Amino acid sequence: MRFVPRFTDGQAFPHALGKIVCVGRNYADHARELDNPVPSEPLLFIKPATSAVPLESTIEAPFSRGEVHYETELALLIGEELSHATTDEAERAVVGIGLALDLTLRDVQSRLKEKAHPWEIAKAFDGACPLSVFQPLAQVPNWSAISFTLEVDGELRQHGEGSEMLFPVASLVAEMSRHFTLQPGDVVLTGTPAGVGPLPRGAELRFTLTGGLEVVTRVVE
Repeated sequence: MRFVPRFTDGQAFPHALGKIVCVGRNYADHARELDNPVPSEPLLFIKPATSAVPLESTIEAPFSRGEVHYETELALLIGEELSHATTDEAERAVVGIGLALDLTLRDVQSRLKEKAHPWEIAKAFDGACPLSVFQPLAQVPNWSAISFTLEVDGELRQHGEGSEMLFPVASLVAEMSRHFTLQPGDVVLTGTPAGVGPLPRGAELRFTLTGGLEVVTRVVE
């Protein structure tokens, strides 16, 4: 199912979904739980628009290709073109916040990393990025005060705080714009906190985000 950006108040977003720009290891605890070094600069990669599906729909994962891991992330909807932006320009360009699952084929990714090969096929496959609707932003929020959670079958698995990001939102979006021009309809994923793990077949997933966004969905068995 194609993902179409929209807001929680029912307002339509006037641009189609573009690219999804992601950052790896933006939470130190997550880097450590996977035995990865804590980065000194953002590790950026891109998911195509074809990887996005609605988070509110049931989640179909390619279990036939090995373990599929869940990674819950804060998602930012870009409303203005950004290139070599300042942090102030980057903040003003964010017109909505929501949630995303950065689904990862962990077995595939591990094999590719061992060979020093690119690992897009483990991160950018069709359906690899379930996205929620977006809470509209009338002004720049307090990014440090934003938090989000994931519960799997009623058990808290992930709890992320904006204050714990290694690369805060404004500087992260500005840095992304120095490498890739961000356009209206692009989405930025800001990294996942600790607690990632295999996506259980048939599990109920409950997501919450500061501001009242709540999504409950289920994984197809």
